[in-house]
Amino acid sequence: MIELLKKDWFSLAEIFSNETNTIEIRWREIQKQYSLKIRHYHNLSHIDHMLSHAKSVKGKITNWENFLFAIWYHDIVYKPTKKDNEDKSAVWAKKGLKSLKIDEKSSKSIQDLIISTKNHKIQLNENNDNAYLLDIDLSILGAEWEKYQTYIRNIRKEYSIYPNFMYRNGRKKVLQHFLERKTLYFTKVFQDKFEIQARKNLTKEIKML
Repeated sequence: MIELLKKDWFSLAEIFSNETNTIEIRWREIQKQYSLKIRHYHNLSHIDHMLSHAKSVKGKITNWENFLFAIWYHDIVYKPTKKDNEDKSAVWAKKGLKSLKIDEKSSKSIQDLIISTKNHKIQLNENNDNAYLLDIDLSILGAEWEKYQTYIRNIRKEYSIYPNFMYRNGRKKVLQHFLERKTLYFTKVFQDKFEIQARKNLTKEIKML
């Protein structure tokens, strides 16, 4: 998986920069950050999963390269005890994108896409790219139950610093928040594919907490 991801990263970055050393440095940063020991779910497997879904809806994405960069950088900073991960990830992205010669307008759009994953609310409305990014990020919620159970365990590991009573209360609030939304997913593609199963999964997890 690692080599395929690296190939994907280089294919994207080389569209904008011919500085192989810089592209390699950015890749090493990405690999290092997403491979930190605390990451049991928000790791390179998550990025791989998102890129796979992205490719399945490529024809529906307006700014393809921006979309991919947002996926790569959206969780590059991740500390379960912090509430500013997305903001810091956007700052990290800004620096990385500048080194790859990405123009400021595109960089700003990518940063906005990243920040939108904080509360999973659409910030960019000129096309459906933001909606698809958020839906892909939450596609795991609509996985088959066995796979969803693995996700549950990995999320719990990331929050292992918290005792069960604290974790359960916080997790319930998050899950209930999603269930109270009119739809978990913004796009018809993901609603049709995952909405029913996702609601079953979230409801079942709440009962287990």
